[in-house]
Amino acid sequence: MTPDTEYRGLVRLLPNAARPFALLARFDRPIGWWLLFWPGAWGVALAGGAIDRWDLILWLLAGAIAMRGAGCVYNDIVDRDLDAQVARTRNRPLASGAVSLKAAWVWLVILCLIGLAVLLQLHLYSGIVAIFSLAPVAAYPFMKRITWWPQAWLGLVFSWAALVGWSDIAGTLTIPGLLLYAGSIAWVIGYDTIYALQDREDDALIGVRSSALRMGNHVKGGVAIFYGVALVLWAAAFWQVRPDPLAIVALAPLAVHLMWQVLSLDLADGASALDRFRSNRFAGFLMFCACFVVGTTL
Repeated sequence: MTPDTEYRGLVRLLPNAARPFALLARFDRPIGWWLLFWPGAWGVALAGGAIDRWDLILWLLAGAIAMRGAGCVYNDIVDRDLDAQVARTRNRPLASGAVSLKAAWVWLVILCLIGLAVLLQLHLYSGIVAIFSLAPVAAYPFMKRITWWPQAWLGLVFSWAALVGWSDIAGTLTIPGLLLYAGSIAWVIGYDTIYALQDREDDALIGVRSSALRMGNHVKGGVAIFYGVALVLWAAAFWQVRPDPLAIVALAPLAVHLMWQVLSLDLADGASALDRFRSNRFAGFLMFCACFVVGTTL
């Protein structure tokens, strides 16, 4: 099983005292902020702002890094006792005692202040949209205790940037932006179910719920359905922006990639699940290319 915390990349270059805080914010695992960032970039691109507002895309990237880090710190504060019981997460800084609870709260505030700096770059309307994400973010760590579908709640949270990016360019939330957001939710459920395959045995033992457990032996079929729903909703969003069959064709490379994920997934191999999960960074890039083509060729 791949450990959840690893001293690799830039983290290895940090002073020893700083490393636990970098790990607490998952700076060693950039896949998380890529997945948080991409929906925002899609919203900007599909609304036609990818070229004129390239600076906004960079601000959204900075915000994704900071707020994903803040979300991880908050999640670990809430889950520190559960993390200590799961093989993959027991070495996390809070669960292992490498970072104190008080220091974790201070680190969380610092990361949120960086997020605030990004928030101030948005127009008033999209800034308000962004602020409304705080409630579902705060509730997310508790979902695995009360529902078999915490991945659906994660979808609400990790897709929110699509609403922010779209509304900052379009000026308001309209049907294409909402369809883009809904499709992203389905995409997140699919890829996070793949991710949850790594923890099925431990989750079952300690009573934590997940879509991977709920689907049982039907994970491949379930993920395929959610990916299919995502593609249909995204196609509808594209059609709203540009009612042309060629707009739908722009999704073909992404569809092929998602199909590969499902067909090549080995349910019994945690490394296979982690590799397919991480490949969604490339899936996000393919979707950005499709949004760019449709949004800038009106």
